[in-house]
Amino acid sequence: MTVEVYGDERIDDLQCKGYQLIQKPRGFCFGVDAVLLSGFTRVKKGQRVLDLCTGSGVVPILLAAKTGGESFTGLELQEEYADMAGRSVLLNHLEDKVNIICGDVKDVKKLFSPASFPVVTVNPPYMTEHHGLTNLYEPKTIARHEVTVSLNDVIAAASYVLPESGNFFMIHKPFRLAEIFKVMKEYNIEPKRMRLVHPYVDKEPTMVLVEGAKGGRERITIEPPLIVYESPNVYTEEIYRIYGENGV
Repeated sequence: MTVEVYGDERIDDLQCKGYQLIQKPRGFCFGVDAVLLSGFTRVKKGQRVLDLCTGSGVVPILLAAKTGGESFTGLELQEEYADMAGRSVLLNHLEDKVNIICGDVKDVKKLFSPASFPVVTVNPPYMTEHHGLTNLYEPKTIARHEVTVSLNDVIAAASYVLPESGNFFMIHKPFRLAEIFKVMKEYNIEPKRMRLVHPYVDKEPTMVLVEGAKGGRERITIEPPLIVYESPNVYTEEIYRIYGENGV
C-alpha cells in the first residue's frame, strides 16, 4: 500500500520498530515535550488509551511502540493534521492498533462513551489568549494557544472518558500548575504524581509532567527534577535513556 506524502511534508525516522512519522516542516512539529509525555505515561497490558490534541499522532505511535496497550486513539481538531496522523498510522501498518479521529475535544460526549478509556494523555496548548497571539487560526497558533480549546475543556473531556481509578497524564507549563490542580479536582481527577522539567540544573523549570487518578485519594508524589541538558545541545543521560526507550 502506497501512502501519499505531500510536497510540504517530510518523513521522519522514529528509529523504533522501523516506525516513521509524517510532519510539516513549516507547520507544528513534535518536540521533546511529546517524547517526555510518552515516557512519563504508564500503560498496562491490554488497556485502551485516548490521546487528546494528538497533532501529528506521535504520542499514540510512541505508546504503541513501547507499551502493551491494546489500542490507541488520537483525537485532533485540525483536519489537515488528523489526515497527516492517519497517513502516519498507515505508513507504519498500525491501523489495527492506532486510530486517528478528527474531532473537537469539546464534542467528546458525542464521540465516545463515558468511562471508555482507562488511560488519557494530552499535550495541550499551553498559552492563554493573552500570550503573544498574532494570527488566531494558524496551525501553530492553534497548537500552542487556547484559541479553540481550553485547559478546562481538556480536563472535562478526560474526566468523561475515564472510569473510576482511570489515569490521566499531561505535560504543561509550571506557571499554570495551581490552575491545573484546581481544574483537575473540579472534575474529580486527583493529582497523584508530578515531575518538573528543567532545561539545565541551575535553571527554572519550563515544563511539568502530571499524573492524576479519577476519584483518587488526596496524596501526591513529587518525583526528582528532570534535567534536559547537561550542556548546550548535549542531553543528560536520563534524557538519552527516555529517547532511547521511545526509539526517537
